[in-house]
Amino acid sequence: MSASMLHAVAADVIFDVVTRHEHAAVLIEGAQIVDVRPQEQLDGVETVESLPEGVWLAPGFIDLQVNGGGDVLFNDDPTPHAILRIAAAHRKFGTTSLLPTLITDVPSKTGHAIAAVEAAMGVEPAVIGLHLEGPFLSPEKPGVHDRSSIRRPTDADLATLSAPRRGALLVTLAPEEVPAGFIARLAEANVRVCLGHSMATYAQTRAAMAEGLTGFTHLFNAMRPLESREPGPIAAALESSACAFGLIVDGVHVDPATVRLALRGAVSRPFLITDAMPPVGGESSTFRLYGQTISVQGTRCVRGDGTLAGAFLDMASAIRNCIHMLGISLETALSFATVNPGSFLNSKIGKLSRGYRADMVALDPAEITVLGTWIAGVQR
Repeated sequence: MSASMLHAVAADVIFDVVTRHEHAAVLIEGAQIVDVRPQEQLDGVETVESLPEGVWLAPGFIDLQVNGGGDVLFNDDPTPHAILRIAAAHRKFGTTSLLPTLITDVPSKTGHAIAAVEAAMGVEPAVIGLHLEGPFLSPEKPGVHDRSSIRRPTDADLATLSAPRRGALLVTLAPEEVPAGFIARLAEANVRVCLGHSMATYAQTRAAMAEGLTGFTHLFNAMRPLESREPGPIAAALESSACAFGLIVDGVHVDPATVRLALRGAVSRPFLITDAMPPVGGESSTFRLYGQTISVQGTRCVRGDGTLAGAFLDMASAIRNCIHMLGISLETALSFATVNPGSFLNSKIGKLSRGYRADMVALDPAEITVLGTWIAGVQR
């Protein structure tokens, strides 16, 4: 099929993240969506692919925190080849856009990760940028991160992060551990800055938001807890309509009751993340991180001392958990995995709408089983 040929994918239900269209089709030209229209109005369309009865067509899932997959850990192998393997592993679960995520490591790894993502973006459209989770974190909230590699930023770090680049760059940091103005300089360079692994107070969090911090990484996990007289970053996140926050909905990282309470806020802008580790989409139940063995135990990835080390979670399962654990609708859960992270990045992904990239997922709405994916208009 020619890349510029006008073609359509038809389904019993198309959910564009706002409206359910019955017996409709998505029209695609090249990598972009042209229209969503009734199946009776497809005159002039060269080819039409009709999905099986009962199948939904929705925007492809967007995962902004992917440490690994397909038995590959990005920190261990920050190369284009590793990124392609990770993307392929997550594609099986409906993820059509992702940020490979480098957690705290030695300084040279950052340069390797940036170069690898730049190269991978040239051949794999699912790779939309890079997430650097650390190393500018609080040593009081390291989680599984290597405490000896946690540090404060230098002028050289600022130059590296502010340099021209292809794609999105998301940096997770502890605002109390960076100098005044650092977040503002990153925001000026169009870097998305998230709070994470932080002991910031409420006042410090609000000051960071005023500088340009717009997100929170795995809300509730590895940050100052919500307290009666020190509300900390959690309260700041939940009361702000200008910020978004990522959630790991696996029933392990955050109790479902806590997530349900967080979602009651009228201004909440949640998005799902997997925080996925190598076993997702892979064959091995163990991997090495910082020289230690991490094993999958049920739905957990844990270090020998019981510390959680990322997650054994894919995006389809996260959506399924939203429905069954949180009691929210399929449509709402889909918005958490599509338009919300897409809007956070200010990218033309996450909707089935004219001018957006044609990233789509076909799924069984009852089981949330992924039956097919399209990335930039091409079925993969």
